[in-house]
Amino acid sequence: MINPIEIESFSQKISVQRVLGKVVGSKQFPTVIALGGIHGNERAGVNALLKVFETIRSEKISLKGNFYGISGNINAISQNIRFQNVDLNRIWTKEQLLKLYLEEDDLDEESKEQKEIYHIIKNILETEKGPFYFLDLHTTSADTQPFITISDSLNNRKYSANFSIPTILGIEEYLDGPLLTYINEFGHIALGFEAGQHDKEVSVDNCVAFLWLALVAAKCVRKKDVVKYRFYKHSLSMFNETQDFYKIDFKYTIKPFEEFKMIEGYKNFQEIQKNELLAYSNNQELLAKFDGKIFMPLYQKKGDDGYFIISRLSRFWLTISRFLRKLHMHNILKLLPGVTSQKKKPHTLIVNPKTAKFLATEIFHLFGYRKKVLKKGKLYFIKRDRKVSEFI
Repeated sequence: MINPIEIESFSQKISVQRVLGKVVGSKQFPTVIALGGIHGNERAGVNALLKVFETIRSEKISLKGNFYGISGNINAISQNIRFQNVDLNRIWTKEQLLKLYLEEDDLDEESKEQKEIYHIIKNILETEKGPFYFLDLHTTSADTQPFITISDSLNNRKYSANFSIPTILGIEEYLDGPLLTYINEFGHIALGFEAGQHDKEVSVDNCVAFLWLALVAAKCVRKKDVVKYRFYKHSLSMFNETQDFYKIDFKYTIKPFEEFKMIEGYKNFQEIQKNELLAYSNNQELLAKFDGKIFMPLYQKKGDDGYFIISRLSRFWLTISRFLRKLHMHNILKLLPGVTSQKKKPHTLIVNPKTAKFLATEIFHLFGYRKKVLKKGKLYFIKRDRKVSEFI
């Protein structure tokens, strides 16, 4: 078991241990599980969770369900770095989890952290009753307004609709091994929340506001029991009166040993134009390939996600996709030539690349197939809407 640590974070001393808090409510369900600090230099979520648990205790707020707070990369949190050896939020795959057992006595720092987190989550899922709501609290290296990231399932969309802040769909297509993507594979609701810039105290406030709104939206806490509920609602919705959904059009991935430098001053969601200078790679200019909005520009040393370019999704597209999925119209895709379903994985379509040339990726997105993987000359599209299954 990784030992608790004492650190100074946002001008206060805090104690960080694996389970930051646990509250058992008057009923057995729902259960909200929130994680802070999966990246060690993103401490705002840890501070916020401790504040919320203290408020629940001091104000004797009753919960209907259960609420757990879990800290992420404790070793990295102690050093205020993103990670020690490998990004803890990029190794959540079945292959990696199998490795935890096969190489039990020779694990690196992040694998030890992962093993503890995995067993805690698995125990909660086996002990408590659903529905389960997972929340992963983050901050960014660039200045940003708060936003949400989700895998594009209808359940995730419905839950995220409780927050009037920008929501990014399908980020899992561009990232390998995030925790929430793994959680989604078992049918659970999971939201990533980006609260603001790493070292700004307002990021802690935004996390606190989000946690209270999330607990109310999950029907774990009654709105009337949260004294500052209206303030929390306003503090997040002041950036946007309505919820806008965005899709990712491009990601720049930093290669090993590449010297990458982002142009200073970019803010999240800032408008950019085609051919605008965004960054340098080994002293070579990196220009925007098209108009859009800059998303998560990298202003820290660790990490290989240089920047993303996003664009807004229309309400019409969102409505049509929801309608098609509710009617299970995705089965039409299986009738097309060059498209077959994988017998052992019913949520996966295997597509001949020649067929894919005539079927734009957006068509698969419309029917709920978000993740696209190339294996042995075939394209695999993975559906995000699925029933709850046993966590393994």
